[in-house]
Amino acid sequence: MRASLVAVMAALAATTPVVAATLTPNEIQTTFFTGQPFTASATNVKYKMVFSADGKMTRETVGAGGSKSEGTWKLSKDGFCTTWKGSKPNCYRLFTAGDNKWSVMKGTTAVATWTK
Repeated sequence: MRASLVAVMAALAATTPVVAATLTPNEIQTTFFTGQPFTASATNVKYKMVFSADGKMTRETVGAGGSKSEGTWKLSKDGFCTTWKGSKPNCYRLFTAGDNKWSVMKGTTAVATWTK
């Protein structure tokens, strides 16, 4: 009986989804918007991203593809918004996605993964 219970609990643990935690705007700022570089991956392109405390940001590609750019960021009620040079503003939420890994979400769509 005890072995069966352990097997059932192990099976449940393996199939139970991990609930991603949403980062608050303050957590986003203190984790990422510090002037220190981190990596963003989107559509098979990797970028080195730097979000400065003064509201400015830059990105440069790591490897092939993508383009270098700069812009501005600001915190929003649920996350943050960015405006890249020559583009319209977009707002996002950030969710934990593992150890030192976060999913950048626009609505219900994951648009990038950030890692540190």
